[in-house]
Amino acid sequence: MRRRTVWVGWTAVLSLLFGLLLSAPSAAQPAPEPVAEAAQASPAAHPPREAMLRNATAGLFLHWGMFTRPIHQDCKEWEQAVTDGGWSADYWVDEAKKLKASYIVLATFHSRLGYARPWPSKIPGSCSTERDILGELIKAANAKGLKVILYMTDDPQWHKEQGFETLDSQAYSAYKGRDVDLTQRPGFGEFSYDNFFEVMANYPKLSGFWIDNDNAYWEDHKLYEQIREKRPDMTLSNNNEDTPIMDMVSHEQKTGMTPSYDQPSAIWTPMPRLTESCYKVPDSGSWWYDGQDRPVTTGLNVGRYVANAGTSIKSLMDLTAMVDGKLPPQQQKFTDFMKDYLPPIWKSLSGVEGGGYMYGGMQPGAWNDGAYGYLTISKADRTRQYVHVTTRPTSGDEVKIRDNGYRVKRVTGLRTGKPMRFEQQGGSLTIKGISAWDPYDTVFSVDTARHREGVYPTGSVKASEPAIADGDFTTYYDNKGALPVALTLDLGKVRKAQYLAINQREWSPTYNRETFGRAEDSARIKDYTVSVSNDGATWRQVKAGVLESARGTRFLDLGVRARYIRLDVDSTWSKETVPRFYKQLQIDEIQVGYAYPRSHGHH
Repeated sequence: MRRRTVWVGWTAVLSLLFGLLLSAPSAAQPAPEPVAEAAQASPAAHPPREAMLRNATAGLFLHWGMFTRPIHQDCKEWEQAVTDGGWSADYWVDEAKKLKASYIVLATFHSRLGYARPWPSKIPGSCSTERDILGELIKAANAKGLKVILYMTDDPQWHKEQGFETLDSQAYSAYKGRDVDLTQRPGFGEFSYDNFFEVMANYPKLSGFWIDNDNAYWEDHKLYEQIREKRPDMTLSNNNEDTPIMDMVSHEQKTGMTPSYDQPSAIWTPMPRLTESCYKVPDSGSWWYDGQDRPVTTGLNVGRYVANAGTSIKSLMDLTAMVDGKLPPQQQKFTDFMKDYLPPIWKSLSGVEGGGYMYGGMQPGAWNDGAYGYLTISKADRTRQYVHVTTRPTSGDEVKIRDNGYRVKRVTGLRTGKPMRFEQQGGSLTIKGISAWDPYDTVFSVDTARHREGVYPTGSVKASEPAIADGDFTTYYDNKGALPVALTLDLGKVRKAQYLAINQREWSPTYNRETFGRAEDSARIKDYTVSVSNDGATWRQVKAGVLESARGTRFLDLGVRARYIRLDVDSTWSKETVPRFYKQLQIDEIQVGYAYPRSHGHH
């Protein structure tokens, strides 16, 4: 098979030979953290309005409106039922706090909840309450350190879903002085556009808008640009579409991954984009209360919470409040459980970044004997990582994790405070003698050296594609659909190459699913070979295989001496039924390790 080799050319090679002499680093010359300056979550790097979301672990998503069962056809009757039922803003805020949520997204102006507006409005066109429910919620949330974000829809198609009309085009037309059909997208776009501005003017402490899809009227009238001008403090989130002007992209719940809680495997937005995963806490049913006390699987939802934190994704948990605002009993039981479950391990879920990606850290995902889990890294203390075992091994009392060059000093059970025995050798950390398995998330605090050991520093390895060796995870190599390809690394002279650590861009799902009758899989390396050379002319193959379709750093152990290392990629996992990903390959970084961290035996 003829390969397409990407190479810098002999001019570049000669310039390297006559350039800076590269000497082999030692353990005393640690590799810098693999974090690009542009990618660090520093205040200067992101707008101040994003601070709350970036610091958040979770949010509470509340779908609640006129069509919360029992359905109300009349706005005033629904409002009276809410008030008579004892609705309380403080109750919602307290439930959010049990989940350690930092924000509440209120989805009442929803296409399938009657387009109800839980605030007094001067704009006719759909249900509007006399009681300022939104204002009460904002006040209660701010008093207890939370923020409120308002859901806005662009979709009028469900205006008669329940058999009666919920949009009043005649009243809105009289208000505008011309005919406007609210049941069509342009007219509804204008109606909702007006509501954006009314809400911005009336609620200075409203923190943002969570927008379900988009509307041409909004775009044509520069809605988002005007929000930025009038309310620069407000965040904008968009559902299922990565619109650049938005602060955050939210990914709607997917199912079918293995393990079932591994929602990040369905995410297609790479770090450092501010990203959210929204999902229903009840096992079944609608996004809103449908009259049934639906079951809640605790392990599934704890796993989702941890999985998202372990990949720097926000958990937006949908709870289906009843008309009186209270949660159905099984959802109430879950929030009560989380109130006691989260505090003992909270430091491992808050103020952290996901480990194994652009922020460094050991390798998450599938471990030994069926174990599965995630890594989190403290933002405040880069020597502290947390190992989350969300699925325990099928046998044995240990977990074995690829260490990614981090020398481990100490391992402690986070809940127990008990020092753990561990062994580190061959590029892996093994935590031993685990007896106190948590049913959902066994967490270990791992103290490491600040810098990775045995990895050639950024700048000491040259690459045929500079983006894969520049230490910057905001730049990446893109094959632009051409396969096969070869990527070559130049160590400067014959040196030890113990392993390659490959970070592919996290821009496609990593689980094989059927969508609209099409098989999908990731735009990641499948069939590969690794060859080495001392002179760049004569090559010998040292490794070949299939790289797993998985997120996070992937490792290829070599154990050779050479100057040049060539990674040939013959195929990727994506199918031709999905043109966006088929034959596509994007790689952030390939780092070369020359030695594993020193073994310290049993502790």
